Amino acid sequence: MHNRSLSRELSLISLGLIKDKGDFKLNKIQIEEIFESALDSLINHCREELDNCESDLENASQKILDSELQEGVNSSYSNVRDELKKSLIKIETVMNTLSITLDFPKLIVSSCQIDIRDDVNQIICNIINNLKSIDSDIDQAMDGWRLKRLPRIDRDILRLAYVDINFLNTPVAVACDEAVNLANKYSDLQGRKFINGVLRRLQTI
Repeated sequence: MHNRSLSRELSLISLGLIKDKGDFKLNKIQIEEIFESALDSLINHCREELDNCESDLENASQKILDSELQEGVNSSYSNVRDELKKSLIKIETVMNTLSITLDFPKLIVSSCQIDIRDDVNQIICNIINNLKSIDSDIDQAMDGWRLKRLPRIDRDILRLAYVDINFLNTPVAVACDEAVNLANKYSDLQGRKFINGVLRRLQTI
């Protein structure tokens, strides 16, 4: 994964710890402290997700065992099959969760790199110190909606894309692709569709 992609993702996680209203500025030390808090939250999240996955796998395994035992008792074939299906679906969900969770250690390790820390500082500084004008421009591309009505994670993804395009001279197509990748990982289906639409309109402003 490219360093700038890692910086964006770490910035997104850090932004979630900063209030996104009012007029205030952050200095480098304050951003560093927020960044460290975000890393701590990420580490704790990884631990919790791995613990949950372990518990879910144990439960699914027990369900499969119970189904096998029921096969020889007074249980219909369809009941056994249904229980097996539920267990397999649970295992698939656990595997998907693990796939996402195991990406986070890469973020945590990369956070020690000076260039990534500098990128995160620059991105957050640009967003927070220009929040009103950024939000105003994004509002123009919202087509009847207001940015403040979106979930926080979707607002921050759009702000990251805006800063990429207007402050960091990132090619529009690259900035939009990166925003979509973040939306695919952190937002829901409705959020992903909305972000896509806003990004298309944002390119014309």
